[in-house]
Amino acid sequence: MKTTADILIRDLSSMTEQHLHQAEALKQLSPDVLNRKPTPESWSALECIEHLNLYSDFYLPAIAQNIKNNRHTTPSALFRSRLLGNYFAQSMLPKENMKKLKTFKDKDPRGSALNLATLERFVEQQRSILDLLHTARQVDLMKAKVPLSLTKLLKLKLGDAFRVVIYHNQRHLVQAKRAIGEPLSVI
Repeated sequence: MKTTADILIRDLSSMTEQHLHQAEALKQLSPDVLNRKPTPESWSALECIEHLNLYSDFYLPAIAQNIKNNRHTTPSALFRSRLLGNYFAQSMLPKENMKKLKTFKDKDPRGSALNLATLERFVEQQRSILDLLHTARQVDLMKAKVPLSLTKLLKLKLGDAFRVVIYHNQRHLVQAKRAIGEPLSVI
């Protein structure tokens, strides 16, 4: 993927604003609806959101630290994704007949006691992402590197790390909408 840094940040900010709007809509539903599972082995809407919270607990501090460490770099006008970063980002996007991805045990919310505080936490994390995207305009999205949650040996360009987190959010918000049994256009 090749684009300008400004377009990438604008597009990712727009997606994050949509995620905020969707989370606010979910907050209007009852806890019973939010905790309902379509099947015994699937996640409820709140479990989908908690899964995202658990990943953001890792990625948001890592992204913030890398922005802080690279704040004196000159931003590049262009952003070019690397093969690995583009692969991980694209694999997170929701699509027709999505493959299920195995979740690490520490990121699996199944069986957690969840309530509206789960959504509040997600909303706060989305606001943090928007702040980080704004601050990231001051650094080179290709030089700053963020470790992957599955291994710290592999690192993504900052722009790719943002894409992975935000596309992952989008993927599981689609799953959360399915869990509540609402048409995707409702939320």
